Amino acid sequence: MHSKFNTMLFLILSILCSVTVGVIFKITRRYNANPSQIVAFNYVFALLLCYLTFSPDLTEVNAASPWNIYFSVGILLPVVFLFLVASIQHTGIVKTDAAQRLSLFIPILAAWFIFKEEFNTYKVIGLIIGFSALLLILKKQSENKENKWIYPAVVLLGFGIIDILFKQIALFTTLPYTTSLFVVFTISLVFAILFTVYEIAVKKVKFEPKNILFGALVGIFNFGNILFYLKAHKAFAENPSTVFAGMNMGVIILGSLVGLFFFKEKLSKINILGLFLALIAIIFIVYSQL
Repeated sequence: MHSKFNTMLFLILSILCSVTVGVIFKITRRYNANPSQIVAFNYVFALLLCYLTFSPDLTEVNAASPWNIYFSVGILLPVVFLFLVASIQHTGIVKTDAAQRLSLFIPILAAWFIFKEEFNTYKVIGLIIGFSALLLILKKQSENKENKWIYPAVVLLGFGIIDILFKQIALFTTLPYTTSLFVVFTISLVFAILFTVYEIAVKKVKFEPKNILFGALVGIFNFGNILFYLKAHKAFAENPSTVFAGMNMGVIILGSLVGLFFFKEKLSKINILGLFLALIAIIFIVYSQL
């Protein structure tokens, strides 16, 4: 009973941290904050917390480590993060969170087409419903002439690919997962700093201290999301699909409530139907793995 309570607590905390990151980015727009500076400082704080929490032994990292995967994830993370920011600011938290969570279909499709995994009926039904849900969620209102669907589409694809790569890292068992995470965050930080320096030097973007504060907040909640998600998986190791379902559904539901009630994001009936279908799709995917 105690471990179940712990798992639920870790899951709720992970969901809260995930949605809070979106809320922070939504607020930063009001302050004309710079997304790439925020993303860069987010990795400074996430790295620091990663080091203090997991004490990674960096002497274990050597030439045999999966550097090609490390670099792929390390560069993809800040790039997709910037698209996530753009998506939150242009299409809202509701649609962005749903796109990010439906990215779970990318690794499933990869398992089917690339790794030739066997598929059962539930998984196929889940995929069909999920794809339909996505089309409905991203459908714009007719009076909204400016459709920025490209941002949530990149978020979906990007997080899906990152998920596949993180699964590959998890298979590399000679290094603890948290040490690999530290290496990935370091690469992300270097890449984000280079991009920020380019913006300041070439595009003459101003460096502003407020971005450090926002970066710190994003870094803390970003790390909290990962930490509590890993803890939930550890506490519920015998049933990972429950954690997986809880996380994805929780973020879609909480993200939708926050977007609708706090930020007054406009959703059509079709968008709402899409969100409902997304939850059903996740149930089918999880059931297919039991």
